[in-house]
Amino acid sequence: MEYQAIDLATGFRVFHFGPMKGTNNIGEFLAIVHALALCWQQGLPQKTIYSDSYNAILWVKKRQCKTKLERTPETEPLYQIIARAENWLRTHDYRNPIVKWETSKWGEVPADFGRK
Repeated sequence: MEYQAIDLATGFRVFHFGPMKGTNNIGEFLAIVHALALCWQQGLPQKTIYSDSYNAILWVKKRQCKTKLERTPETEPLYQIIARAENWLRTHDYRNPIVKWETSKWGEVPADFGRK
């Protein structure tokens, strides 16, 4: 699993994380939280964040990652990152719109790695 954010206006890679053992939905969840935290830091509460994962968007709205990934010594570092992300969501009242990327209308989301 790895994730990145791309600025749609410029095509610039804003951040990248990974790879590490995990799932696509966890990567999408963490990418959204990472983007929210960055927008919070930079004072950009109106910046829209897109994701093509319904699950990740729902997890963010519920402020909890509902993954079924087995917790093992190999996945423990990822579970620690998830815990930090969930804590950030519980302690910050973000306002950024989170919008489902409409792949059928707009094509692949630019932050994907072209592996589908």
